[in-house]
Amino acid sequence: MKKTTDSPVGEEFAALCDRVWDVLVPARASYLADVSPHYDEVLHEVALRTEHARSLGKTDIAALVVWKRLSAQTCWATALMSLPDAHVRAVTERAVTAVRDTTVPRSEAARTGRGIIAELPGFRTGDALASAILTAAAPQRMAVYDQRVQHALDTLGLPLNPAPGRYGRYRQLLDDLLHHGAAHADGWSARDIDTALYWMGANPHPPTTSDPDHTASR
Repeated sequence: MKKTTDSPVGEEFAALCDRVWDVLVPARASYLADVSPHYDEVLHEVALRTEHARSLGKTDIAALVVWKRLSAQTCWATALMSLPDAHVRAVTERAVTAVRDTTVPRSEAARTGRGIIAELPGFRTGDALASAILTAAAPQRMAVYDQRVQHALDTLGLPLNPAPGRYGRYRQLLDDLLHHGAAHADGWSARDIDTALYWMGANPHPPTTSDPDHTASR
């Protein structure tokens, strides 16, 4: 199995995964219990439109800005809104195709899609909104990243450095966790892990277990 360049390897990583899953499972349960089941309706609607259009336009990106609770009072937003929607769709169509490519590992698809999105104003650095766009493009393959997720990863001892290509490495790390999750990961997707990590990052004290660029919330 491929590892990220950040990740520990072998038995060390497997042991770490066991400890991580002891925290992820209750964190995911807390997320489901406390977050409205309607909150992700915007993401689901954008994903549905993307499924049919095979691209995202400025309206779709604006909806995801609200979903991520980001500020649109920025220079990048002005620059993005000043582009023709046809240009934005031409770029996002290529990104959609990339993240849906099942002939390559999901981490490689994520890295390629992220590189394409970087062509748009405001997406050269920071992975929060870019990851939301890519997740809307391929909900079963991609996952959302933000500073709360990063904080949770740091807390769990799962290294993910900010060097270029971070989103691809993040997506590989989630696959590594799913691979080592054994019974814990049954039925889980990368998106399930990202919501558990988000919840951990939003609630700094990990939940008790029985076994002793854009940075906004989602």
